[in-house]
Amino acid sequence: MPEMSGGEVIAKMLSKENVEKVFGIIDGTYFGFYSNLEKNGIDLVTPRHETSAAHMAGAYARLTGKLGVCMASNGPGVANILPGLVVEEAEGNRVLVITSARRTGIMYPDRGGTYQCFDQTGVISKMAKWSAAVPSFDRIPEMMRKALRMCYEGRPGVVHLDIPENIINSKVKTDVTFWEPHQYRIVDPITPTETQLNKVVDMLLEADAPMIHAGSGVIHAQAYEELELVAELLSTPVTTSWAARGVMNENLDLAIPMVHIELNNKVRNEADIVLVLGSRLGETDWWGKAPYWKHPSKQKMIQVDIDPEIMGANKPADITVQGDIKVFLTQLYKKLFERRADISTETRKDRVKKYTEEKREHRAKLDQELGDLSVPMNSSHVANTCQKIFPEESAVVVDGGNAAIWANFYYKFVKPGKVLSTYKFGMLGAGVAQALGAAVANPDYPVCCIIGDGAMGFQPQEIETAVRNNMKIIYLVVCDKQWGMVKMNQQFSLKPIKTLVKKSLSREETINADLEEIQFDKLAESMGAHGERVSDPAELEEAIQRSMESGKCAVIHVDVNPVKHMWAPGLKYFKDMHAEPKGK
Repeated sequence: MPEMSGGEVIAKMLSKENVEKVFGIIDGTYFGFYSNLEKNGIDLVTPRHETSAAHMAGAYARLTGKLGVCMASNGPGVANILPGLVVEEAEGNRVLVITSARRTGIMYPDRGGTYQCFDQTGVISKMAKWSAAVPSFDRIPEMMRKALRMCYEGRPGVVHLDIPENIINSKVKTDVTFWEPHQYRIVDPITPTETQLNKVVDMLLEADAPMIHAGSGVIHAQAYEELELVAELLSTPVTTSWAARGVMNENLDLAIPMVHIELNNKVRNEADIVLVLGSRLGETDWWGKAPYWKHPSKQKMIQVDIDPEIMGANKPADITVQGDIKVFLTQLYKKLFERRADISTETRKDRVKKYTEEKREHRAKLDQELGDLSVPMNSSHVANTCQKIFPEESAVVVDGGNAAIWANFYYKFVKPGKVLSTYKFGMLGAGVAQALGAAVANPDYPVCCIIGDGAMGFQPQEIETAVRNNMKIIYLVVCDKQWGMVKMNQQFSLKPIKTLVKKSLSREETINADLEEIQFDKLAESMGAHGERVSDPAELEEAIQRSMESGKCAVIHVDVNPVKHMWAPGLKYFKDMHAEPKGK
């Protein structure tokens, strides 16, 4: 029998699952694992901080549809990765995290005073889909199979397997058999029944004003083309959850981007039936409640999701369908196409024309900001200029408070599935590492990361990771030297009248809301990246072009007007979102 370490068994099992990348920092406590990755066809990509490994894995999974795998070493390494795991679970990204633990006999339970020891599975189990510790070498295959089953069961999220250092590193003579994935988990997507499909088709054809609401389930199923085909056949508008931003070409008439907030509310109130695809209808969807949606007594709902636990949780459904979104839409399109003669599109198309005109009018109003050519620049220019220059295939990462709002309002997404953010958790700084994961997932195109200076201050060391791994990422750091979104709230709480008149209060009139400068271009250059600094909107395009031509990671320090930056578009709606809808 051959000798294998526990880590080699894990590496071989990941190889069977066609895992190609693992993200994490090296440590002796799991040398038996990462030293076996390369020989099993798996690349190890190492950031500077464990929480970045989680975000890299999550971004990689979201863009590719594959399993994202990250690792962390016992004690402090696991403690460092916890924030990333919280975010990736909240965002619903398919992430498997492998951690080492102190040796058996002194942990689970702690013997008392054990070095670098805490209840790793106990803590992670509170924030993940599943978390367990391997008690012995012979149970590694069984528990890995369980972990991999959980990765592909229900809503995507974080799954954790904890292996003591003596089990993961020690070599044991073993005759372990490596099963194929289909031998221990469902590999075929869950499909709707014929009865369900027929009911859905009948309801959609009978409706006068149907609409589609797409959630991040569309992203995880990589169902972009299928969504567009069904929407076009039905001539129905498509709204999205925040997390599903960019699932559809936003230049299409049928697409109702989230930035047109009042129009979204109008579409949702005029629809007599809504087809909800892979969305929980959570807080950022106003829970599906009136007055932002039509009352359930007047609006039917078809809910399709991979997770049965969310069916009808926040809005009552007339039909629930458990299934893979891509398979569902493929089968739905076939049935609708067979009955296309029954689709009454004239009224529906008139409705969409009306929405398109309202989008155009609102866009023109928003774009008035672009006429402001003052220095330091109006924040609207950052995303607008990036959209002109970056290829449609580039991943776009959005991070920060007001910086993220400006980016969302002024970047129109054309290629589906290229947006990364933390729409469900709002985690500052995650975008730095999301950009790293995006570069691994999509190496042929430069990554655009628009990020606030506050958010960039959380994880700036990862610029070196991008340089070391030859990643073509351009970080545009929007610098206003303040915690802008919080400062706005403070000002209205402290001196609302003066805030309305003066637009901004002095440093002395707010509480620790202002920051000193970090020269992010110089910081980047100190790590081997290309650096630029721009405050004039007329110079931004050339700075981005030079950054692209540098052929390496680049950081552009963008000075923006701090007062105008604070008054980002749509803030009223962001505040209203946190209050329970008053409709009944």
